[in-house]
Amino acid sequence: MKLGDIKDLLHASVLTNCCDLDMDVDSAFCSDMMSNVLAYANDKSILITGLYNAQVLRTADMMGMACVVFIGRRDPDPEIIELANELEICVMLTRSSMFTTCGLLFYNGLNGGVPSELQR
Repeated sequence: MKLGDIKDLLHASVLTNCCDLDMDVDSAFCSDMMSNVLAYANDKSILITGLYNAQVLRTADMMGMACVVFIGRRDPDPEIIELANELEICVMLTRSSMFTTCGLLFYNGLNGGVPSELQR
């Protein structure tokens, strides 16, 4: 799925100037625990989180993720957006809940990227 499709599905705003909306991603990972992201996410994934801090961007950068989707009713601090631009990580913001965000993406064909050892 292209980042532009994700933006449209989630009615999201793009908050950074480094977002390639034609980029393909093959999965999404949702967590507020960055240790889980480090353990289970993959580099062709987007990160969906309600945690608004620099550690989220540092984790996404370490994992090679190109996009972070923040969920919630408030805007990230300008320092977060500045760091995302420096790291060249696309940041989107959707006002939808985490449940709705993940459900919309799953329903429209984006998988969760669950490692095979965790699948039944």
